[in-house]
Amino acid sequence: MLKSNTLDESSKKSSVATIGTFDGVHIGHQKIIERLVNTAKQENLQAVVLTFFPHPRMVLQKDANIKLINTIEERSAILKKLGIDQLCVKTFTKEFSRLSAEDFVKEILVKQLHIKKIIIGYDHHFGRNRAANIQDLIKFGNTYNFEVEEICAQDINDVSVSSTKIRKALLEGDMQTANAFLGYNFMLNGTVIKGKGLGKTIDFPTANLSISENYKLIPKQGVYVVTATYKNQKLFGMMNIGTNPTINDSNKLTIEVHFFNFNEDIYDKNITVEILKRIRSEQKFDSLEALKAQIQQDKIDAEHYLTQNNIE
Repeated sequence: MLKSNTLDESSKKSSVATIGTFDGVHIGHQKIIERLVNTAKQENLQAVVLTFFPHPRMVLQKDANIKLINTIEERSAILKKLGIDQLCVKTFTKEFSRLSAEDFVKEILVKQLHIKKIIIGYDHHFGRNRAANIQDLIKFGNTYNFEVEEICAQDINDVSVSSTKIRKALLEGDMQTANAFLGYNFMLNGTVIKGKGLGKTIDFPTANLSISENYKLIPKQGVYVVTATYKNQKLFGMMNIGTNPTINDSNKLTIEVHFFNFNEDIYDKNITVEILKRIRSEQKFDSLEALKAQIQQDKIDAEHYLTQNNIE
């Protein structure tokens, strides 16, 4: 069963659709979505994106270690901002993976999405064992009366970006590359939970971020410059991803954010933090005084970065 996040599934309006996991919804994906939305307007069709969750590798390879750039909620929000009419999230199961290519086309694309046109990448494969390709799709289009528009390799390669490259950049702490490829700032969304309160003792209170989706990729450990919006107020600060080795003897990873010039109680609130730049690696200090001195320097470095880049 398809889950529609925007429109009533009973809608019978014909559509132009594209299909993919779209992890990151990066600038390459955005080119496809832009073409989809423009085609829909020109041909008076619904612009529909069909995506899958969980990620097929999680289901077929039991790859619990795969980490994704976006949670499904983040992916949905970004896709909707790009102007599509309908987002359909297909629950990916082993049973679904066994669906033949023709049954997938007939039961989902034709009967449920009412497609008149599909826009697809040049190397797209689908159906059981991903055995069907673009030529098969064109053949099905002739049978079921829809057009296939292939995005040529040149268009994709011109962008020279992939979800894999972005994941690699994030795991290296290279936010400049990751954010440039994404076309927006990488984000972490979570609930603020109570920590040990040690930040307050050194005059740097922190919001401890708990992320419920264990498949969400967390960037390389270290200190980062960040921004967030809370109650329509733009906040800036710094975030530590790590194990707090100076004051902690466990290996439990924590995500702690200190916002500048902000002093509200945000326990149990949900916040989205955008990550701008990595300042340094996490390190162990000989004393709390040395840690405090370094955090003070981190704040100077973070504020300098914000000023130099006219970020406000």
